[in-house]
Amino acid sequence: MSASAAEASEYHSKDFNWDTLRLEIENDPSLNYHLLPFVSPQPEQQLTKDPIKAWKSFHIQHSSGKFFKERRYLLKEFPELVSCGDGCKVLEVGCGNGSTALPILRPFYCDFATTGFPKWLACANCRENLGQKDQICVSDVGEERTLETGSWSMEERSCCVGGVDFVTLIFTLSAVPLQIMPTALRECFSVLKPGGMLLFRDYGLYDMTMLRFEPDQRVGFREYMRADGTRSYFFCLDTAKNLFNCAGFIELEIEYCCVKSVNRRNGKSMQRVWVHGKFQKPT
Repeated sequence: MSASAAEASEYHSKDFNWDTLRLEIENDPSLNYHLLPFVSPQPEQQLTKDPIKAWKSFHIQHSSGKFFKERRYLLKEFPELVSCGDGCKVLEVGCGNGSTALPILRPFYCDFATTGFPKWLACANCRENLGQKDQICVSDVGEERTLETGSWSMEERSCCVGGVDFVTLIFTLSAVPLQIMPTALRECFSVLKPGGMLLFRDYGLYDMTMLRFEPDQRVGFREYMRADGTRSYFFCLDTAKNLFNCAGFIELEIEYCCVKSVNRRNGKSMQRVWVHGKFQKPT
């Protein structure tokens, strides 16, 4: 590999300091509207675009796959996916055109935030047992021995695949309305095996794309709607932590990824901010 190719393939996550960016944004009068509290419109003034239909239309429009690039950085950022061993089950949530996980071995369509995952992934009985196990795990240290000696085992069975070892949630949660995010995360929690991990990456506060939205595109605090009806939320670390903790997850790692890139068409520098996180279901 040439030196230039090696440099191009190198992945950066700390090209600039997030706090420095925050000060720049918060002291720029032209961007002040992003910081203001959001006043909900009256019911008759609320937007009527269906976000589910909007995302369906979006992916139909970009079905060729040329709009998205494969996310080759994932194995560098989440090496657990490489070292998990044979028989490991990974659920990619919000796969879109498959740019995160190619190929998708068992594709299916569902709205995980409202209807939940299909029963073949983890049936009601298995989810109930998982829930009981979680309660034992987090309720008291003295009950840990019950967990170790119990007969419950999440293996693939006739009723379902027995849950998954990993859930990847990559640029998906931000597309879900904020008020539905807790339900979506609880659904992810319910199909994970004890000790399983959720690998998270999404838009971070003051990302370049957030600053491009106009005042009339705000539909909530740090929540925006594009002209095509698709939504985007921009996470600060505290919001992300609270959402995952309330869903039952243990925080293993969370930070801002601050990446500077250059637009090849116009030569402009772009400051991208993403939230990177790893969360675990109690063991």
